[in-house]
Amino acid sequence: MPDKAWYKDWFNSHYYHLLYQHRDEEEALRFIQTLIKYLNPPIGSTMVDVACGKGRHSKALAEMGFDVTGIDLSAASIEEAKLDEMDTLHFYQHDMRLPFRINYFQYAFNFFTSFGYFKTRREHDNAIRTIAQSLQPGGIFVIDYLNVHYSEDKLEKSFTTAIEGVTFHISKWHDEEHFFKQIQITDEANKAPKHLYTERVAKFSLGDFTDMLAYQDMQVQEVFGDYQLGRYDVRKSPRMIIIAKKK
Repeated sequence: MPDKAWYKDWFNSHYYHLLYQHRDEEEALRFIQTLIKYLNPPIGSTMVDVACGKGRHSKALAEMGFDVTGIDLSAASIEEAKLDEMDTLHFYQHDMRLPFRINYFQYAFNFFTSFGYFKTRREHDNAIRTIAQSLQPGGIFVIDYLNVHYSEDKLEKSFTTAIEGVTFHISKWHDEEHFFKQIQITDEANKAPKHLYTERVAKFSLGDFTDMLAYQDMQVQEVFGDYQLGRYDVRKSPRMIIIAKKK
């Protein structure tokens, strides 16, 4: 895969949304409800959903009574998300590496491993800086990321799935620094050459995030290991859910 920004084309692709449309939204909603119960934010709190996709989780937060802004790099996703806008729910196409609303939000969220995509550590630092700067002093940031050791142990190397006449052959592997997922697509309705995309996600540890956050005056408050907010175990937990506070 050439060293280009793979996520720009892939996240705007019809095939991306087709492949991931059946993600467990019920589990996602339960997680957000559990998280909000734990955080106990006042009704009307300002929140930013960073890498919001089509805005399903932003919408859920708005329906709980919060003032929510979703941002995402994908123009196609934001165009669809905007169909659900209302007084307390707004969406913007925006690159998380660039500043957005300084000292404005009380809460920031980055759900379901929507981070770790960039080529350099500096770009990831820029994204954390954007989020930190967008928060008011004392604001809370929650990032939900894969747990590296668990993901290494549970990696499913290859499989094939067919959805609406489109066949996806998926291969997974990893090296010392990244997880990779290659998606080869055959579309019965499109006789053009096969499409090929390769996802790449950085192997960031809790220590990596602690350092990146500290550099932006954010302090880790709590770490959970699953969507039920169970205890984090570096080997056994499927997720790494970090709650940090801006000084």
